[in-house]
Amino acid sequence: MELSQRVREIMMEDRLMFIYRGVVTNDNSEVLLLLLEKEMERSELGFVGRKRLFMFVLESLQNVSRHSNGQVGDMMSLVVYSKKDDGYTVSTANVISRDDEPELREQLKLLNTLKPKEIRELYREKLSTTRFSSKGGAGLGLIEMAKKTGNRLDYDFIKIDDSSLYFVLSKSVDSGGTGSNEEGGPVDFSGNNIYRLEKMMAENNIAMVWSGHLSSDIEKQVLSFTETKMSEEDIDVKARRRVFSIMVESLQNISNFNPGYEIEEELGMPIAMIMSERKGMRLITGNLIKNSMIASMEDKLKTVNSYDKSGLKELYRTFLANEDFKAEHTGIMGLIDIARKSGHKLDYQFDEVNDEYSYYVLSVLVDTNSKGTH
Repeated sequence: MELSQRVREIMMEDRLMFIYRGVVTNDNSEVLLLLLEKEMERSELGFVGRKRLFMFVLESLQNVSRHSNGQVGDMMSLVVYSKKDDGYTVSTANVISRDDEPELREQLKLLNTLKPKEIRELYREKLSTTRFSSKGGAGLGLIEMAKKTGNRLDYDFIKIDDSSLYFVLSKSVDSGGTGSNEEGGPVDFSGNNIYRLEKMMAENNIAMVWSGHLSSDIEKQVLSFTETKMSEEDIDVKARRRVFSIMVESLQNISNFNPGYEIEEELGMPIAMIMSERKGMRLITGNLIKNSMIASMEDKLKTVNSYDKSGLKELYRTFLANEDFKAEHTGIMGLIDIARKSGHKLDYQFDEVNDEYSYYVLSVLVDTNSKGTH
């Protein structure tokens, strides 16, 4: 539970909405794009800002997919979405060869000095002279990114070892579509925060962290991403169904205790996290809960954890058949379902935030290597 608290604090302090660590593919790129698109729908970001940020993500994900050197040691590709005072920041990072760094750095330095008209001219010139391979035209992707996003790109190269670098590419866009690194603006950029995030994710085998206000659209994309992530790993169909079903219930748990936008903004956003463990996948969710509801919630959790697998099955049937099923028992059905499908006890914690609210964390290990026993 210390890890979930640490992750939550990092997400809040840096205003992070989403972190993905792993291989970027055509399948998960679509979900990554949709997740950002649904988030931006609720923001005040104008059309120009949305278009520029969306195009940056599209081109950047393609760039990572085509040019990443894969995994070096524990280092893998990273995609990070975060909020800023008047817009969003999107960062991607991937492992590259040190041999590629000089040319890549020069291209980025050049692009950040050119005006939009000059970038378009360079693009047309490159398009007519470049030979294309499975990885695209050399440097054409970066030129296209600069052309479509309309302002400067932030970047950094961080040493991994003597032969590899971690290449961080980032863009911040305000509500008017202007980047914080426009001509005359600040030019200093460090990818160290992204590098530290990757190290933290690697050390704890975290594949994904989402933090934000849960709407039906966002829930759908988080579930889609969970499904896509499982399809990339060697997990059988039955195990995938269990993980997906438990994530549905866990996200529904967040919705049940939703205190409203303003309170979440002030005291703590909901969170969903996917981790890999030796026995399977761990799903962690967190949300605010009123202190007056904790005793009832903890009683339900203790009740569920007091039964074995067969007992949970019988308990589920009993509640389902109970004609006098009362309102105060609602919520326990989801917990019973989570426990019996996961094959493990439910881990939970309540951290007091103030006199009215606490932060409720639910952690579930789901067996994916076997059917598991409770």
